[in-house]
Amino acid sequence: MATRRSRGEGGVHFSESRQRWIATAQVGFHPDGKRIVKTGTGRTKTEAKDKLQKLIRDHRDGISVAARMTVASAIEDWLEFGLAGRSAKTITTCRILANGHVIPDLGARKVQELTAEDVDRWLKRKAPDLSRATLQRILSILRRALSRQVARDRLRRNVALHCEVPQGRKGRPSRALTFEQAAAVLAAARGTDMNAYITLSLVTGARTEELRALTWAHLDLTGDLASKPLRPPTIQVWRSVRETGDTKTKRSRRTLRLPTVAVEALTLHKLEQDRRREAAGDNWTDNDLVFCTDSGLALDSANVRRAFRSVVRRAGLVDGTWTPRELRHSFVSILSEAGVPLEEIARLVGHRSTTVTEAVYRKQLRPVLTEGAEAMDRIFVPEDVRPRPDSVSTPEPDPKTDP
Repeated sequence: MATRRSRGEGGVHFSESRQRWIATAQVGFHPDGKRIVKTGTGRTKTEAKDKLQKLIRDHRDGISVAARMTVASAIEDWLEFGLAGRSAKTITTCRILANGHVIPDLGARKVQELTAEDVDRWLKRKAPDLSRATLQRILSILRRALSRQVARDRLRRNVALHCEVPQGRKGRPSRALTFEQAAAVLAAARGTDMNAYITLSLVTGARTEELRALTWAHLDLTGDLASKPLRPPTIQVWRSVRETGDTKTKRSRRTLRLPTVAVEALTLHKLEQDRRREAAGDNWTDNDLVFCTDSGLALDSANVRRAFRSVVRRAGLVDGTWTPRELRHSFVSILSEAGVPLEEIARLVGHRSTTVTEAVYRKQLRPVLTEGAEAMDRIFVPEDVRPRPDSVSTPEPDPKTDP
């Protein structure tokens, strides 16, 4: 004769109407005192007993049973509550990626039944069509959504943490301008609204997101060459257009000496901006921005890219897909070719170590020797002080020593 189960062990019975074995377990009480009963079904009694043991084990381990929660509902929960403090652009991007790639493929699976093999196969299917960076982002969305459920005792473990990102589709590699190309771009930029922007980015390595947030208060165009210690013209790269206003990393917050070519371009740019401020009158919004619209408002990244490509075409470069961020790659490449040590380049671009510099800019790096603004002053010598070929005199031969 079968013995009665003890209190809290649940029970198993056969349902004639459903033709299934039903496992039931009491896992707590509602605030009104009603019992919370969870159920599981199986075709056989053994399968139902296994479901019962899992229900009891999850309850004892503090896992609130969410047998019906799907990956889609977990992601929706994360999108609604897990992105606090993020910018509207970040939230929109996450939602587009989730709705475009994660939910259509994995959304119907129950979070309790999702396996690492499911995630691996999903990423493998996506790899031919998506870049590695996009694969990393969609996997990150899945990982963070599941981690939120683990933190709230709705899921035992996050299987996505054990999955690797495949290589993905090869995208267009980042490029760097050669010295000749950089000189052509600087020449094409003269007289345009992008002159100071392109010059400053190329000779300091500042990110485009840092330049769009740059204010005149963070620029010193005169310095004090008579003071002790010497105080040269500087740029304080302390802000960006990110939601918090901070730079990408703490190490990215840096103060750099301005090369002479940048000081000249910024001085002309300030005079032109003062003229536009006067012409705009009451329509001018004073945000103290160095680079802004005709009414003083912040520049949009798309407008910067469009204006930059226009300058690139004027410079005679065939490919019209160059982007402003590749001026930063060009900065690294030109300094490396000029013999600046890798450690100095990493410090100038705001990298935490040379490892990041080598990983991101490895194609632009060469064996190296010395430092930043001085090297740029050597490279981009103003035309009015550059020696002309016809002004170089050839010494007369000495009849006593020369045959």
